[in-house]
Amino acid sequence: MLNRESVTELLTGKDSTKRKSRMPARIDFLQSASGLILAIFIMFHIVFEGSILLGKEAMYTLTKMFEGEPFIEGGEPLIISVLAFIIFSLFVLHAGVAVRKFPSSYREYQRYAEHKELLNHSDTNLWNVQITTGFIMFFLGSIHLYMMMTQPENIGPYASSDRIYSDLMWPMYLVLLISVVLHGGIGLYRLIIKWGWFDGKDPKRNRQRSRKIAKVLVTLYLLLGLASLATYMKIGYEHRDAYGERYVPGSEK
Repeated sequence: MLNRESVTELLTGKDSTKRKSRMPARIDFLQSASGLILAIFIMFHIVFEGSILLGKEAMYTLTKMFEGEPFIEGGEPLIISVLAFIIFSLFVLHAGVAVRKFPSSYREYQRYAEHKELLNHSDTNLWNVQITTGFIMFFLGSIHLYMMMTQPENIGPYASSDRIYSDLMWPMYLVLLISVVLHGGIGLYRLIIKWGWFDGKDPKRNRQRSRKIAKVLVTLYLLLGLASLATYMKIGYEHRDAYGERYVPGSEK
């Protein structure tokens, strides 16, 4: 008896068993889409964290805005937990689909290392940086997001500064900042090249231009992130004797 696949083969002359699965392409698209969303989130997140450079009041006001204070009296930290959970879920999804491209054995890693040395290609080297930073982010990023999910009330000019300085979390945040900015900047560059965005009539020129833009963005976000981290440490140092005390709006006027 002829089944549906057999009829298709007779009518089209094609062997249905040789049809390529679309799943790899769909997973690849899912990786790109989740990576793009996370990269955009990181860009805004670092800018929001940089509000501390404008003063404690600015950082406090922005924090309360994310807690929904314009709609809920006093704000609701649980909103931060929900947002952190959504980002964490997307983070796990992205890591899950991206890990399939990592060398799964020492032999595969050897072949990749030989390939990298032989070609000495800049984009191949960038992929190596992405693997390294992605591995670091999987652990440190998970710790950070877990704290945001479980301790959303500990976000603020003094609470954040106490965590960074007095709780000695600054080394983790320093490594995480560098890894996130490098991973996100390189990832955006690779997405532009991979999907041919802005190629126009000269893809080679677009590649060169995109690399320059990525370098500028990485440099600017690193400087902003480092300046913010240093400010939190300064506040934490000054506040060390009053550890645990929360910021009161208008207290410095």
